Amino acid sequence: MLKTQTTHQDEKAAGPRVGLALAGGGPLGGIYEIGALLALNEALEGVDFHELDVYLGVSAGSFVAATLANGISVEEMGRLLVSRRGKPQRFDAAIFLRPAFGEYVRRTASIPGLVATGLWRYAKHPLKRGFLESFSGLGRAIPTAIFDNRPIERYLAELFSNRGMTNDFRRLKHQLLLVAVDLDTGEAVRFGSPGHDDVPISQAVQASTALPGLYPPVRIQGRYFVDGGLKRTLHASAALDAGATLLFCINPLVPFDASAAPSDQHKLHDSLVEGGLAVILAQTFRALIHSRMKVGMSKYDTQYTDRDVVLFEPNSGDSRMFFTNVFSYANREMVCQHAYRTTRRDLWQRRRELAPILARHGVRIRERALKDPDRHFAKALARKQDPARLGVYRNKVTNRLDGVLDRLEKEVGESV
Repeated sequence: MLKTQTTHQDEKAAGPRVGLALAGGGPLGGIYEIGALLALNEALEGVDFHELDVYLGVSAGSFVAATLANGISVEEMGRLLVSRRGKPQRFDAAIFLRPAFGEYVRRTASIPGLVATGLWRYAKHPLKRGFLESFSGLGRAIPTAIFDNRPIERYLAELFSNRGMTNDFRRLKHQLLLVAVDLDTGEAVRFGSPGHDDVPISQAVQASTALPGLYPPVRIQGRYFVDGGLKRTLHASAALDAGATLLFCINPLVPFDASAAPSDQHKLHDSLVEGGLAVILAQTFRALIHSRMKVGMSKYDTQYTDRDVVLFEPNSGDSRMFFTNVFSYANREMVCQHAYRTTRRDLWQRRRELAPILARHGVRIRERALKDPDRHFAKALARKQDPARLGVYRNKVTNRLDGVLDRLEKEVGESV
């Protein structure tokens, strides 16, 4: 098992340091990452994805990374957030879609003053200022976001208050880095790094997931932060700078290649223009962020000559992932299963290429575990856990999380 000896600050432990970098992709992007991690955790020997040395999360990936770094296993996350043994799912997507009523009220309250200012400007200089120009300040009355992400912060803070877990980067057993972007400077900030490790983990997740337009910027220590994916998709270099010698990367969002997609029920259009504005914008966004990621990763071979980076993502012809709404949490089981099988197939096809790379870090591919192409992720969830590793507190944490999700469901149901 590859892990640090005490805390993430003890970086002098001998041997390889294994890390995980998770990109964004909305709620279903996080579910895709859980499915991919289930496949990797099951098929790789010598590595456990909740006992790594370095975790890096961006946007939705920050939610998954923070939970893993706090000791909840991939299987536990799958049971709680995806399947829960056939019981009704308690983690409702409404946590991501709660209207930002406070923002609406504040912006609406500013309208009378802005109108008065516009009238004064027009009356003062009617010939120099046009009517519309005089009222340009009304743009300030437009809400900065549709949804409120404070519930995410509150419930993560409660979850991380459990015994055996922490909301303090400095007290984690494993190093955790969560990336957000300073709205006023464009600087990418690595929460959890020296100088930025005194911020609560839950608040850093809130900042990293604050996608402009959907969620309001998050104020931390006098600065406003937005989604870390606006600067780069993955920020994998942050984990490499932290000392990871083997870095697993998962990116759920890729641009779609209609010519490479099979003709089946999931391929909705022969040309994306047929899908209208929403599909065109989705393709544009994915193409922009993916191209930046490819440029960044192409430099790692020369910048980090002694490190290995292994990336897993959907292929470009994956119409199922492209046409699934990333905020449609109702499709969670389908997305988890799709990611599970896609990653297993990817591992099998690349096994000869990856085997020597992974072996350098004490990791081996269990080829026998990959031979069943129809295997369901539920079998991975049913894997027996090591009682000595889980400890007594694990059941308490799971029960506590169930209670948190119950209260979350009740609160969101009352407010939406």
